[in-house]
Amino acid sequence: MAKSRAGTTSRRLSAKSWIRSPTSSASALPLGLAYGLGMRGTLDVIVLIYFVACGISRLARYNVTAGQLADTSGKVKYFEGTPIPSSLILVAVLALCVYFGRADDNLPFGVVEIGGARWHPLSLLFFVNGSMMISKTLRIPKF
Repeated sequence: MAKSRAGTTSRRLSAKSWIRSPTSSASALPLGLAYGLGMRGTLDVIVLIYFVACGISRLARYNVTAGQLADTSGKVKYFEGTPIPSSLILVAVLALCVYFGRADDNLPFGVVEIGGARWHPLSLLFFVNGSMMISKTLRIPKF
C-alpha cells in the first residue's frame, strides 16, 4: 500500500520515488529471505540493515553522478560499485539453503555467539555485497 501511495504521489509531483526503485525489491527480497531463514541475531540484523542502507546509497549516488560519468553521447560506460541487481546472487545462495533445508542454526557456517549476541557468519555475504555496491573504486563495465 505504501508503495502504491508513494508512486502516485511521486507521479503527481514528477519526482522519483525510492520506493518504486530497484532498491526496494533488490534489497528487500534478500533481506526478507535472510531474516526468514533465521538471520535474526543482533549482529545479523545490523549487517542486514547495513546492506539495505548500501543499496539505497548506491542508487542515490548513481542518480546524482550519472550525468558526470556519462560520455559525449550521454551514456554511462561503467557502474561505480556493483549494480543493485547483483544482490540476486544472495537470493540464489539463500534459495539453495531453502532447497537443502538449511535454516536457523543449520545455515552454512553455523551460528556464533559473540558477547551474548548471536551471529550467522553467512551474513558476511551481505556485508561484502553491500560494500561492493557503494565502492567508488570498483568499476563494472556497463553493456
